[in-house]
Amino acid sequence: MNYALIMAGGVGTRLWPMSRANRPKQALQLVGDRTMFQLSVDRLSPLFKPESIFVVTRAEHAPILAAQVPELPPANFIIEPEGRGTAPAIALAAIHLRHFDPQAAMVVVTADHYISKEKEFQRTLQAAIQAAEEGHLVTLGISPSGPSTGYGYIQQGRQRGIAQDLAYYQVERFTEKPDLETARQMVQSGQYSWNSGMFIWRVERVLEEFARQMPEFYAQLEQVEKTLATPAYENTLKHIWPRVAKQTIDYGVMEGAKDVVVFPVDIGWSDIGSWASLLDLLPADAEGNILNGPTLGIDTRDSLIFGKDRLIATIGVKGLVIVDTEDALLICPKDREQEVREIVKRLADSGQERYL
Repeated sequence: MNYALIMAGGVGTRLWPMSRANRPKQALQLVGDRTMFQLSVDRLSPLFKPESIFVVTRAEHAPILAAQVPELPPANFIIEPEGRGTAPAIALAAIHLRHFDPQAAMVVVTADHYISKEKEFQRTLQAAIQAAEEGHLVTLGISPSGPSTGYGYIQQGRQRGIAQDLAYYQVERFTEKPDLETARQMVQSGQYSWNSGMFIWRVERVLEEFARQMPEFYAQLEQVEKTLATPAYENTLKHIWPRVAKQTIDYGVMEGAKDVVVFPVDIGWSDIGSWASLLDLLPADAEGNILNGPTLGIDTRDSLIFGKDRLIATIGVKGLVIVDTEDALLICPKDREQEVREIVKRLADSGQERYL
């Protein structure tokens, strides 16, 4: 049987002050009138019944997300005691699915992506599941619209097959975020896709790779797996998880994995990781502004202004990000919005947790 896993454990520090520890970005309405998490479930629903959609998240976020999509069974929320990176999160979900269904195939997506071409996305998933059933580890590569330095890249080799009329290719290598000149060369070659962070595989197949490439972690995972569906599970997980090394799925598994293939696709994909991503995604008015909430601008251009209750009035500003919440106000040039995470770090270092 086929299952979907939504990774929803992040906080989204670059979307502060809207994204907080008790209000993570996946629980926010950033695009339209549905939250990022609700949109993720909506996209999967034509292919997966609610009981086949699982979520890996933090304990404090699970009630928030469960309330937004009450049709998901409570048992489908897999709780990490603390974040240890995407590799451990995916592996923890994989052993749950293996316990539930040893023949499971698994689609891995994240709760902070926006996909405008939903039918094409669903068609791609069907094709990718077909390829995964043949034993491949499958990833989706996004056809690049330009030489972005904000994404990792996947180099494709020879064609390995066709599923649902979509061709898939051997992955030659994964490359982390390149400099601009390297990104230009990659895009011009026509051999590279952006790394979407979405994966499809048989559960048993990916766990074989964890055992081969991360044997120390896999031994820890086996200790947890032995206690699944027993009273000892929670205590065992809480004891072992803080000792698990932090690792991403790209470094830990995919870069060294055997038989990895990629579907290069155009699905209207955006990674909602920062305020800049919304600047690229949301429609602007005639002055180039993206406005949300009560605003009034005079000679205001090329700015993103998000408010909630209070009126935000601006005069003679250009190229700003302004985000107003009940207890914090962010103002910065839009070309420095990546530094928002430094604000979060300084708040944490100075003990001002009430703003986090």
